[in-house]
Amino acid sequence: MNRYEAEHRFALARVAHLATVTPAGGPHLVPCTFEVVEGRIVSVVDEKPKRTKALQRLANIRANPNVALLVDRYEEDWTKLWWVRANGRATVVEEGPERDAAVAALTLKYPQYVDQPPSGPAVVVDVDEWTWWAAVPHGEP
Repeated sequence: MNRYEAEHRFALARVAHLATVTPAGGPHLVPCTFEVVEGRIVSVVDEKPKRTKALQRLANIRANPNVALLVDRYEEDWTKLWWVRANGRATVVEEGPERDAAVAALTLKYPQYVDQPPSGPAVVVDVDEWTWWAAVPHGEP
């Protein structure tokens, strides 16, 4: 797999796992919907039930913008395994054109958002590094 293929596989995935750093320096990991827009990864806090709107991931990003997002494919046939990770710096965008563009991009990728667009803040990640691994270097995504 090369960088182009890795980024392509990442973009096609339906769910990513977002890792942030807690105030105590520990990991905080959550699944999220996302889209890749002009080389940046965007996600928006949506309406799925949550214990609170003051999400730990947002507080973590505000305190320490270093994040990682991971997508992967698991199959019982281990020759089809792969993963792609994007390391970068995130910002929380509460409102404005950048947030609106993130919502629009996510609505195109996830039909569930057509009737109920995400209303929370956007997380925008500027990717510093892509890393990847595949059991078979060139295979189906």
